[in-house]
Amino acid sequence: MSLSFFIGQRFSRAKQRNKMVSFISISSIVGIAVGVAVIVVGLSAMNGFERELNQRVLSVIAHGEFEGVNEPIYNWQRIADTSLSNSNVVAAAPYVRMTALVERGKDLKAVEIKGVEPSLEQKVSSLAQFVDKEAWQSFKAGENRVILGRGVANELNVEVGDSVTLMIPTTTDATKIQAPRRVRVKVHGLLTLNGQIDHNLALVPLEDAQQYARLGDKVTGVSIKMDDVFAARYTVRQIGMQLTDYVYLRSWEQKYGFLHRDIQLVRTIMYLVMFLVIGVACFNIVSTLMMAVKDRAGDIAILRTMGASDGLVKRIFIWQGLFSGVVGSVIGGGLGCLLALNLTPMIASLERLIGHKFLSGDIYFVDFLPSELRVEDVVTVALTAMVLSLIATWYPAKKASQLNPASVLSAK
Repeated sequence: MSLSFFIGQRFSRAKQRNKMVSFISISSIVGIAVGVAVIVVGLSAMNGFERELNQRVLSVIAHGEFEGVNEPIYNWQRIADTSLSNSNVVAAAPYVRMTALVERGKDLKAVEIKGVEPSLEQKVSSLAQFVDKEAWQSFKAGENRVILGRGVANELNVEVGDSVTLMIPTTTDATKIQAPRRVRVKVHGLLTLNGQIDHNLALVPLEDAQQYARLGDKVTGVSIKMDDVFAARYTVRQIGMQLTDYVYLRSWEQKYGFLHRDIQLVRTIMYLVMFLVIGVACFNIVSTLMMAVKDRAGDIAILRTMGASDGLVKRIFIWQGLFSGVVGSVIGGGLGCLLALNLTPMIASLERLIGHKFLSGDIYFVDFLPSELRVEDVVTVALTAMVLSLIATWYPAKKASQLNPASVLSAK
């Protein structure tokens, strides 16, 4: 063991003669620990939101869409074939989209009705994973069935097997108002995503949707799935330039891109806060070491008379300050990991205790606080705290090496 490390460790573990030095030393360790723990929890929450965005939202919505402008699309297979010719596209499926009201007794709920072909839709999205397997497999046209989002079902107080009425607007070129079409359907299954999509989506078989909207064999549009979701805008434009149909070009970024950007922005802010919080805590290390230098002035003078070099004295106080950073980082990292791993159930328990949900499913894309702990985040935060602690020791260590042993001992 090096002499500087050994003496620095003894200085750190020894009882300080000055109570103020001990208090500030403990405060610096606590400050670093709290700062590291808070940042680890915050980054884990951002990781959780990013995971839920990828697994719940981007997995169930189309990465790209081609929707008819003035009229529905007649030959959707041609658009699908053109899309599949692009190397980034892995699947394509037709859909019919319309807005309607779901009626249950006196309750009404506005929803987006999407007509899908189950065998093709499960290649484009993972909607089938959030619906009962048997319900999805038996979801066929001609039986007037609907799959409601869990949020819609809860608002209308319906369960699987109940019947509801779909009020579908009647399209006409006339200026007079016409009564909507009323279709009685049976709730065949529930879509449970625990988020915003649950509160505004209803699924019906594609052929039934074509019949309800009086489209014949036409569809509203074609949705596609891609390998690289972050190249969706570029890919959609590439395909759009090859199409002869007059269609809208849409990608997931137009509707949900702000969520991904917000998460990345908050993550950047969290790293900035990390430097500020840990930096403020490291100021206590400077104060602790400056007072420790004054408190240990006699010991330093004796070491200098015994032949200790300036470098040895510097390293002693660098080690002493680094111990505070290491201890604070380890405690903070452990506490942060413990909180991050249990963040979701802890917040859920708090919500039940106070009777209030912090995230509402009809507003946010999830109705719970997700968390995902990543080892690289913990290591980054802990190393940052240690590096800042090391930087904070430079000035006090330099002042310690500049002490004149004769002056100190003669004052004693």
